[in-house]
Amino acid sequence: MARQSGTAPQPSEPKKTQASSLWANAWRDLRRRPVFIVSGIIIVLLIVIAIAPSLFTSTNPKPGDLAHFMQKPKLGHFFEADWFGYDGQGRSIYARVIYGARASMTVGVFATLFVTVAGGLIGILAGYFGGWVDALLSRLTDIFFGIPLLLGSLVMLQAFTGRTAWTVALALGVLGWTQVARVMRGSVITVKQADYVQAARALGAGNGRIIFKHVLPNAIAPVIVVATIALGMYISAEATLSYMGIGIQNGISWGADISTASSQIRNSLHVLLFPAGFLTVTVLAFIMLGDAVRDALDPKLR
Repeated sequence: MARQSGTAPQPSEPKKTQASSLWANAWRDLRRRPVFIVSGIIIVLLIVIAIAPSLFTSTNPKPGDLAHFMQKPKLGHFFEADWFGYDGQGRSIYARVIYGARASMTVGVFATLFVTVAGGLIGILAGYFGGWVDALLSRLTDIFFGIPLLLGSLVMLQAFTGRTAWTVALALGVLGWTQVARVMRGSVITVKQADYVQAARALGAGNGRIIFKHVLPNAIAPVIVVATIALGMYISAEATLSYMGIGIQNGISWGADISTASSQIRNSLHVLLFPAGFLTVTVLAFIMLGDAVRDALDPKLR
């Protein structure tokens, strides 16, 4: 019997598993979540509308024509200004809804950036250094935390004339950083006790290097979740201030249009329905995004 030629089969090498970070795992998990996909598409669309509203309407949202007084929506009409109907001054509601997204998104984004940077910095300093630094910054946080956001912003904005989206964002940011500071402080206190932080300190690394290279990247996840949800809250706060007449002046805002339409709710519901609907969808999109990010970044939920 002939001997079978050939070499003996070599044992297969074990497959190499690539180490993945928390962020890589979170991104992989987010891509499989319908809530994240839907909310992300809505938010991207709103950002595009806010940056370039002229891509979505060619109608000027400010001048009105009383010939169109309270006309009902014509969704199938070829002229896009008729799609959502007209308000009491004969202005296109569709055009005002499109241009109103800019004010809401501007206030929400820049107020969130302000509170994330300011609150994050205060939380890092308080949590990392502890002692009298923590006591001082924690008491400062408690003082600002005791000021109601809307009431305090209303009082601050009374001092400004010609209020813009930047003014409203600043007022909300000055009073809204406390929650981010508390979350960051607690996260830093937990992270700074880790072995890799102690090892870096033993090797002679300075406080700045330890904070920005080791502590901050591992403590930022809860802050991102809070900031994402807070963005929707600031958009809602801007609409509330504009509804009360203390928000943006000489501009287009969903809150101001809702205030104008509230007196016509019985006769012409469409005047209130569209700006309120867009505001609701925007706030809901950011809340859904925050929930999806929270579930992806929390290892206990996976």
